Amino acid sequence: MTGTRRHRAAGPLFVAPFLALFLLLFLAPLGYAAYLSLFQSRLIGGTVFVGLDNYTQALGDPQLLHGVGRVALFFVIQVPVMLLLALLFALALDSGLLRLARMIRLGIFVPYAVPSVVAALMWGYLYGPDFGPFAQLSRKLGLPAPHFLSDGWMLGSLANIVTWEFVGYNMIILYAALRTIPQELYEAAAVDGAGAWRIAWSVKLPALRPALLLTLLFSVIGSFQLFNEPNLLMKIAPDVISSSYTANLYAYSLAFTGQQVNYAATVSFLLGLVIVIASYGVLLTANRGSRDSRAGRDSLRRAA
Repeated sequence: MTGTRRHRAAGPLFVAPFLALFLLLFLAPLGYAAYLSLFQSRLIGGTVFVGLDNYTQALGDPQLLHGVGRVALFFVIQVPVMLLLALLFALALDSGLLRLARMIRLGIFVPYAVPSVVAALMWGYLYGPDFGPFAQLSRKLGLPAPHFLSDGWMLGSLANIVTWEFVGYNMIILYAALRTIPQELYEAAAVDGAGAWRIAWSVKLPALRPALLLTLLFSVIGSFQLFNEPNLLMKIAPDVISSSYTANLYAYSLAFTGQQVNYAATVSFLLGLVIVIASYGVLLTANRGSRDSRAGRDSLRRAA
């Protein structure tokens, strides 16, 4: 009995440090931010309780709405390209046909190890219309310099930076998932006459569905929290990137530039709500597609 009680007490003791840090570093700041979002600082009267007035104002704030819409467009453009590249690299590495596979895997993953601040500064230099290598090469060839930092190109330029940073990270997740697929499935498919492309389509891709869903959820969160890249490129292209270019950048500018801490807390909470809704939509769509495909396979088996 004494040993059983010790085993039962060990679990909470191991979890206690995490719970303490989770409470102090996540739940407590979150609760304080929720408290701040219910107040306003006024010239006359000081800080006063306003209830949900800040939320009503934020829902009609065109700067916030445009920022959320811009990152939603960024998500639609950037994430499919990034995940497709990560999937192709993972499948190529798993095929065993590449020479120097370890070096290639490391080379693709290295950009993720570069801090996002350094990556944004590096690409900002490459994009430069006056001193960047692309602009200099274009002038030597007698061509007009590409306007990577113009209003029409900026979202694509940001998408390129983020894709360069995170393709390797997502590739590692997908590659690790591929390595867990039982070898017996490949052998059974080969016995049935399936080639490499058929095995990739019918065996590997279905087995990668949970890992793809995980990377997609991470991408939803990361896209709507886009901050470092536009914040740094704003110094190079201030006429294109404003302080409200993304919702996260808008909340930061309100808090640390405009000193509107209460309204910044409100914007942050609404952004978190948008992320939760978008993530739930992704999960719901994925689960529905999984159920439909499973039902289709069951009906085919019954028909056979």
